[in-house]
Amino acid sequence: MLRKAICNLVRYSLKFAAGRFWINTTLPLVAALVLGLPAAHAINLTRVKHLFDITSAFNAPSDVAVDGDGRIYVVDGVNGAIKIFSHDGTPRASFGEKGSGEVQFHLPLGIDIGASGKVYVADAGNHRVQIFSADGRFDTQIKLPDNKGKPGDPTDVAVDESAHRCYVVDNDNHRILVYDLNTLKMIDIFGQPGTGNREFRYPFLIAQDKEKYLYIVDVINTRVQVLNRKGLFVANIGEWGVEKGHFYRPKGVALDLTGRVYVSDSYTGVIQVFDQSGAFLAAVGDLGAKGVKKFKTPVGLFIDPKDRLYVVEMYANRVGVYKIIR
Repeated sequence: MLRKAICNLVRYSLKFAAGRFWINTTLPLVAALVLGLPAAHAINLTRVKHLFDITSAFNAPSDVAVDGDGRIYVVDGVNGAIKIFSHDGTPRASFGEKGSGEVQFHLPLGIDIGASGKVYVADAGNHRVQIFSADGRFDTQIKLPDNKGKPGDPTDVAVDESAHRCYVVDNDNHRILVYDLNTLKMIDIFGQPGTGNREFRYPFLIAQDKEKYLYIVDVINTRVQVLNRKGLFVANIGEWGVEKGHFYRPKGVALDLTGRVYVSDSYTGVIQVFDQSGAFLAAVGDLGAKGVKKFKTPVGLFIDPKDRLYVVEMYANRVGVYKIIR
């Protein structure tokens, strides 16, 4: 019952209502992936070493970001707060509470931190992006427009402050909104509903690479779509299925310093690794273990310059921190 209640509260994040698309005959195959594939299906592993977990009375956390000073910011969705930790996981500060005013949130979901240190939060239930200083002082906000009567539904945000651009995932409207950070005006829209290239069905979290290409988790289309900064289609990563390189319910995406793309699957509990063209490389596995590591509802991901992988496990109410072993 608790799991069902959390799911209902964070419908914006997991979109488990899309479970109507699940096909009963696939569940044994999913179980095979979750429980461990036989030797004939052995795959390459990217080993990680567990460093520590962050737990802080979270209630369905959804995303994580790390600033240039190593401070860890976690979106504590149902509690309506952003919690800040030192590089070793020590609690440092928190800002936000439930509500609709400044420094208040209603089911926030995604977060990004600009080069300036400003913190950008996708405040989904309030249909806006709020922008803060590094210590949580309110700066300004971007209100999302309705689309044919349907409210804007921001589930994540990615910023390129050098180009004065802010990219907002509008989940329920199946598109990416582009804003000018100088004027806070919308200047472009990428995508529309559909299954083709540059079309989305419930896009969720987003990341950028060094060239500022956008990696957008396209949940019901079970892929990550890659667009350039002008919104032109570049590549698809993954497809529906239960074999290597496939997804069941992808949710989070992050890139390491070499450009490898990590994608979490909230249903199977697996994190897979791809190159930027979409070729499967490996699955994440524990250092010293033989098989694929299983996480508990992995959602948001982040990789810092020290090759530390941060994994938000929503139902476990924790953020796991791991060292990627080269």
